[in-house]
Amino acid sequence: MRVRIDLMWQRLSFRTQLFLPLGLSFLAALAMGGVLLQTFATGQLADENEPGRRSTRTVAIALNDALQASDDPHKVLNAFVRSLGTSSDIQFHSVEAGPTPSIRDSLRNVHGVPQWFVDLIAIPDLDAASPVIIDGKHIGDIVFLPNLSADLFEKWIGLLALAGFMAMLTALTGVAAFAFSGSVLHPLQRLGEGLTRMRRGDYAGPIPVGGPPEIRQSCEEANALAATLARLSDDNRDLLHRLVSLQDEERRALARELHDELGPLLFSIRAGSIALSEAVPEAGNLGKPMQDMMRSVEALQQTNRRILDRLRPLYIEELGLAASVQTLLQNFSRQAPQISLTETVDPDLNAIGGPLAQTVYRVIQEALTNVLRHAAASTADVQVVISGDTLAIEISDDGGGFPEGNVFGHGLTGMHERVRALRGSLSLLRADERTYVRCRLPLGEARSLT
Repeated sequence: MRVRIDLMWQRLSFRTQLFLPLGLSFLAALAMGGVLLQTFATGQLADENEPGRRSTRTVAIALNDALQASDDPHKVLNAFVRSLGTSSDIQFHSVEAGPTPSIRDSLRNVHGVPQWFVDLIAIPDLDAASPVIIDGKHIGDIVFLPNLSADLFEKWIGLLALAGFMAMLTALTGVAAFAFSGSVLHPLQRLGEGLTRMRRGDYAGPIPVGGPPEIRQSCEEANALAATLARLSDDNRDLLHRLVSLQDEERRALARELHDELGPLLFSIRAGSIALSEAVPEAGNLGKPMQDMMRSVEALQQTNRRILDRLRPLYIEELGLAASVQTLLQNFSRQAPQISLTETVDPDLNAIGGPLAQTVYRVIQEALTNVLRHAAASTADVQVVISGDTLAIEISDDGGGFPEGNVFGHGLTGMHERVRALRGSLSLLRADERTYVRCRLPLGEARSLT
């Protein structure tokens, strides 16, 4: 239970956590005021009306003495009743009039005071009834019935004044707390927004420094952390760029070895096989094995060309990036005629070279390889467009998509490193029953690294 309450409390906003205790304090103070009023009002009313009670007993004793000494006690009694009037707290109540009235009966519908407040006050026992005797017969009582309306109205006004004072104090405290919370929350919100930008990799915008000293120190430390992360990010990007450059250099060297060493050997074997087949009669036993060997050599040459193309696309330097991409798409269509391919290739791609051109080619190549091997797709779409200072690549297909939790395979992981080295972004997503590989490359940043 306590854990649930703690969780509920933690979900509340800072202002709610601040103002909720203030409101509860106001209600507690108001309840305490009501309890104190009820406690002390009873004793105060009793003390204020005690002289009236004593006077009632004294008047009753004097009246009885006068009635006993008078020849016409009823006449004396009537004169006494007329002398009391209706506004006096001391009244004569005859036996014939019924039960003796109480103070509670006179406290109904007190003007200006709600009945619940009257019922809340513990009215003390102020009733003082002294019997009036004529000729040994009880004919009535002298009763003390004070009018407490003014006293109750005074206490009601006191409670209202207390509540108003507490409300005003709470309001002033709330305004001050609101202003204070604003001076704290706004810097904290800016700090949180800055940390969110840092989490997304944006270290350029500094966090405004403001608020109390503790928050200002946190903002300064966060800015210092952002500067450190920016330097580390630049160093990491430079390291990735050097690593990719080394990989490309190693691939070029390996491609050169395969082209210069293995290519001539395969060509020599094929030429020798052709010469040998021409020298051997067709009816000989070597005819069919010779044809199989020539087909194997031709397959080896095609495999060598595919490996060379994977290691280093030779067309980029001679034909340009746009023509190389078109050649790549044509090869894909020949390898997968069952997939309907649509394409949009910006002709301005030919102006791009160096690592950027290599990266664009590799991203398209790797994405199409995944479509061919894993997607089981019927349609594919390739778009390579330059918009301003950004080069956008999008390859989509209607295949089965990627397994849940699998974002990048080995090939796309290498492409992601290449894209990061050029300050770009690479994403893989599934939407509208299609799989999308999207790449964004800043042309200015990429050209500065060539």
